[in-house]
Amino acid sequence: MKKFLQLYIYTTLIAIGLLALWVFITNFTELLNPIIFPSPEIVALAFIEAITELFQGFLSSMGLLIPAFALSLILGIGGGLYFGMNQRIREILSPFFQTFSPLPPTLFIPYAIALLPTFELASIFILFIATFWPIFLGTIEGVLLIDQHYWDNAKTLRLKGKDLILKMVLPASSPLILSGTGMSLGLSFIVLMMAEMFGANSGMGHFVQYYTDFTQYDFVLAGLIFNSIVILLIMVIYEKIKKRVLFWTNLKKTGSSI
Repeated sequence: MKKFLQLYIYTTLIAIGLLALWVFITNFTELLNPIIFPSPEIVALAFIEAITELFQGFLSSMGLLIPAFALSLILGIGGGLYFGMNQRIREILSPFFQTFSPLPPTLFIPYAIALLPTFELASIFILFIATFWPIFLGTIEGVLLIDQHYWDNAKTLRLKGKDLILKMVLPASSPLILSGTGMSLGLSFIVLMMAEMFGANSGMGHFVQYYTDFTQYDFVLAGLIFNSIVILLIMVIYEKIKKRVLFWTNLKKTGSSI
């Protein structure tokens, strides 16, 4: 607890200040419409009342996000390693990567809905498109930025095939791979919420849209708060995993500062 306070004391104070401001404005002034901006007490009651529905929405959302993100990791890292290590093929296909990667995934929604049999599959497909490119391009960039002395050492040790990839290429390119993965994870929530708000029957985004349609803004804010907590926890867990995987970079920074 002491370590947490040392790290996040100012963050905690800002959060408390914002909450106090919310209480003051909604309870002691008439600056905001009480229907659209209910007080924290009312939102807290709505949060408690809807907690089961919120968790059901979370499970529904993860049912879409996890398979799409897993597929992006497999194909993104695998494809990125292949193209990163094969210069000629990469140069031939690079214009296609540069053409398709900036396209917003929402452009593919009409085709996903028309061609795929269920909304779930269409959503997974759109999420896959959104999360694939940052991982794929980050992996390629990671391979291209490997220092030449790593390649020389691998050649000296006669590393080839699977051993070369697992013992040198993958570890050396992992910082940019994980950076791209983090970008994909953040982007996935944006696309997930958008998809669920306009076509789903359940999910975290659907919860917010459903109660917006009925102008129950206490539940809307409860949903927004719940979604924010979920996203924050997932991103914190990811950063912990990233730091553990890249432990050698932390040692390098520590060594360079001594």
